[in-house]
Amino acid sequence: MKAERCREWRTLLGAYALGDLDPPERAGLEAHLEGCPECRAEAEALGDVAKLLPLADPARFGRPAPQPAPELAGRVAAAIGGERQVERRRWRRRFGLALGGAAAALAVALALFVLPTGGDGGGPVQHVEFGSVPAGVKIYATLEPHAYGTEVRVYVKGVRSGTLCRVYLQGPRGEKVPAGTFRYRWGEDSTAVLSSALDLSRTRAIGVRAGNRTFVAPVDATGATASKTDQEEMT
Repeated sequence: MKAERCREWRTLLGAYALGDLDPPERAGLEAHLEGCPECRAEAEALGDVAKLLPLADPARFGRPAPQPAPELAGRVAAAIGGERQVERRRWRRRFGLALGGAAAALAVALALFVLPTGGDGGGPVQHVEFGSVPAGVKIYATLEPHAYGTEVRVYVKGVRSGTLCRVYLQGPRGEKVPAGTFRYRWGEDSTAVLSSALDLSRTRAIGVRAGNRTFVAPVDATGATASKTDQEEMT
């Protein structure tokens, strides 16, 4: 999965080295490079090559430019056709998995509708505000109990545009249960709606990893609004 994401970002590395990316694409790529040493190394190598391009002098090449082999066009077309076939097979597999997942979700929904449940999962809605954050950054969350776990609404403002934010809930034994991810865009004053399988009654803290920094705020299991005494984990 990581290789597929890197493959998408690497198609932009050439334009990035030449300075031809639009600001939103550049911001997203730079956010990816922060957490991917392989792509960052390739970007640095391309940057070194781009610095040498102005030194090239076409007038020094007296010979005619070499012509491609006559059969090259056929080989390129065959390679493109093979890649399209692979992509079609991959799409069909994903489509099949999506249908299977939809069927499973429908079965769970029917079971929840038919079988009695024990309520929405315990405890009132909680509001958590992260206090120990850098100047200009603001993070707060709303946690709402449900039968499936906890709905998590996260608001982030002031981090670099394109930053990938990962959210998790922490249980009583320190276990981290993912709630989902979203990418922050500068100027978009919106709230990400996520969910975690951990019950709110068993949640002790919420963590938000924004880029290479993780911020953690406590959650009061009794249902009181959490205080601002949180901590930042530097990684």
